Amino acid sequence: MRKVLLSAASLAALAAPAAAQVSDDVVKIGILNDQSGVYADFGGKFSYEAARMAVEDFGGKVLDKPVEVVTADHQNKPDIASNIARQWYDTEQVDAIMELTTSSVALAVQALSQEKQKVTITAGAATTELTGKQCSPYGFHWAYDTHALAIGTGGALVEQGGDSWYFLTADYAFGYSLEENTGGVVKEKGGQVMGAVRHPLATTDFSSFLLQAQASGAKVIGLANAGLDTQNAIKQAGEFGVVQGGQRLAALLFTLAEVHGLGLESAQGLTLTESFYWNRNEDSAAFGKRFMERTGAMPNMVHAGTYSAVLSYLKAIEAAGTDATEAVAAKLHELPVEDVFAQGGKVAPNGRMISDVYLLEVKKPGDSDVPWDYYNVLATIPGDQAYLDPAESGCPLVTN
Repeated sequence: MRKVLLSAASLAALAAPAAAQVSDDVVKIGILNDQSGVYADFGGKFSYEAARMAVEDFGGKVLDKPVEVVTADHQNKPDIASNIARQWYDTEQVDAIMELTTSSVALAVQALSQEKQKVTITAGAATTELTGKQCSPYGFHWAYDTHALAIGTGGALVEQGGDSWYFLTADYAFGYSLEENTGGVVKEKGGQVMGAVRHPLATTDFSSFLLQAQASGAKVIGLANAGLDTQNAIKQAGEFGVVQGGQRLAALLFTLAEVHGLGLESAQGLTLTESFYWNRNEDSAAFGKRFMERTGAMPNMVHAGTYSAVLSYLKAIEAAGTDATEAVAAKLHELPVEDVFAQGGKVAPNGRMISDVYLLEVKKPGDSDVPWDYYNVLATIPGDQAYLDPAESGCPLVTN
C-alpha cells in the first residue's frame, strides 16, 4: 500500500504551538554541498555566504533566539552526505539542511530528513524526483529543476530550428532527469532524439563522447551535465570543431559561475536558463553588489536561491511561533515568497517553490559593459509554465 503523506493543512492542524518556542534555544541551519569538486563554484562556499547574508538580513535572531549556519563538503557522495546529515541531526542539533548540490545527494538527505522529521530545502540539485515520487512532507525544492531547464533552453532551441538532439549525459540521477525532461519537450514540439551517451561525473576527457555526438548528425548536442563537466565539454567541443561543423551546443544547466569560468569568448551565444540574474533590475543589482563585496563573485541562481530558502525558513519559524518541523513546514507551504530571488513565489503541495525563470543568451565580449554583465534576457517564463503541474508530478502528497 502506498504511503500517503500529510498535506500542509493537516500539518498545520497537528502543530499549533501554545507559545513561541525554539528547541535548544538556537536555530541551526546546515548548508551541505560540494565545496571541492566540479560544483564548487556552482554553489559551494558562496552558498554558505548567501545563507549567512540571509540570517544577517533577518536580524540574526528569530523568536528572540540566535540563528547559526554551519556548513560541510559532501564531495558529491550520497553516503558521505547522509553521514554528515545524521551527525548534524543526532549530535549537533541542526534543525534544517539546505542547498544540497547533486541530485543523488539531495534525494538521500531528503529521505533521511523525512525519517528524522527535519526540513530540507534544496536549491542546488535539479531532479524533479525531489517533488515527484520521492517527495517528502518536510522537503522543499527552491531555485530550479530539470523540468524548468527543459522548458526554457530545450523549448527555445527547438523553436529556433534545433529539432534533432543527441545528449551527453552525466551518469547519475540529475543527468537522467535532465535528459528525460528535455527529450520530452523536444518530442512534444515535433523534434526527435537521435541518441545519448553517458559520461562519468568529473571526467576530464570528453573526446569519445563528442565524437559519438558528432557522428549522430543531430542539429543540437544537449549537455545534460553541469559545473566543470559542462565547461570542459564546451572547451573540448571547440577543439573538435563541433560548432564550426554546423551543430549547436545546448548547455542545459549552465550558470553565471560557469560562464565566468569559461569566459565570454568561449561562451558567447549560448542559450541557457536561470531563475535569477543579478543585473536584471535595481534590487537584484544591489544584492549582487553586496554579494560581490563578500565573495569576489556575482551570485547565480543557486546562491540567490539559497539566500531565499534561508530567509523563507526563518519567516516560517517566526510565523509559526516555533521551530517545530510540522508547524514550520506548514508555514513554508502557506507563506508567499517575496524577496530578491522571487517575486510572487508560491510553494505547491508537493514542496516545489514556483517562481519565474529566465531564458538567457550569453553576450558577445564587446557587448558586456561591466564586469560579470554576461546575459541578455530573451524571455521571462512564468513559473506556472516552467514547472510541472504538481498534480502530475507523481508525488503522493494529498490535500484533503
